[in-house]
Amino acid sequence: MSNGSSITEFLLLAFADTRELQLLHFWLFLGIYLAALLGNGLIITAVACDHCLYTPMYFFLLNLSLLDLGSISTTLPKAMANSLWETRAISYLGCAAQVFFFLFLMVGEYCLLTVMAYDRYVAICKPLHYGTLLGSRACVHMAAAAWGSGFLYAVLHTVNTFSIPICQGNALNQFFCEIPQILKLSCSHSYLRKAGLLLFGFSLSSGCFVFILLSYVQIFRAVLRIPSKHGRHKAFSMCLPHMAVVSLVLITAMFAYLKPPSIFSSALDLVLAVLYSVVPPAVNPLIYSMRNKELKDTLKKLIQLFFCQQQ
Repeated sequence: MSNGSSITEFLLLAFADTRELQLLHFWLFLGIYLAALLGNGLIITAVACDHCLYTPMYFFLLNLSLLDLGSISTTLPKAMANSLWETRAISYLGCAAQVFFFLFLMVGEYCLLTVMAYDRYVAICKPLHYGTLLGSRACVHMAAAAWGSGFLYAVLHTVNTFSIPICQGNALNQFFCEIPQILKLSCSHSYLRKAGLLLFGFSLSSGCFVFILLSYVQIFRAVLRIPSKHGRHKAFSMCLPHMAVVSLVLITAMFAYLKPPSIFSSALDLVLAVLYSVVPPAVNPLIYSMRNKELKDTLKKLIQLFFCQQQ
């Protein structure tokens, strides 16, 4: 019987068995990673450089881009390195670090999306009080609370997960260290602690989900009372990117973590993990900039300035 102290490494799930497919996955994920770095980097630069974007919405968007950059950098580089060097190994401490940072950044992002729902609620339902309720100090406090919640959640779950005895080998059925896959290797007598971890995570995610849902119920009620068709369209345009991102993260993550044990498939688990851990950081910049004229104008100015300096 083995436990956490005797295990020095874990074996991650390989994307493919043949060298050609491994290299294909490497180049595919490299392209996604570079796109995420470029997109989120441009948003961070645009918001930081343009004083016109010094508003609560763009402040939260800057924080979201930082979280996205961190979360995708936690999982993809190791997966790409494993595909390139034909290995599956990750050290025990490396796995613990990956679990901690992934939870820290993903939970922080989920909490920040909840804060952004409140921002949209105040902007549409209480526009006259927007400056008061979402002043600079309040925005900093809310962003700090989102980051802090992610940090505390990650510390609690990482410590609890890696203190549970492991009795069933060291092969994980995922391309990165994920808590449900690690718990599958734990001893059967630890089921109460496993249930406690899942219950705590479900409670936090449910609380955020209910808050987001109630915010959008109030938003839709307010939008439908707007007499102008143009006004309704503008209000929906403000909310649509946030709704798209929340839906993508929630649906894939909830199905991945809450699906019945009878629905077991390595390929399905892999696809779901890619959808909630890799796709959102890569597509969030596109979603938020596609319908945002101010952000697109700032990005155009930055690109034009860059090329002018090169000439």
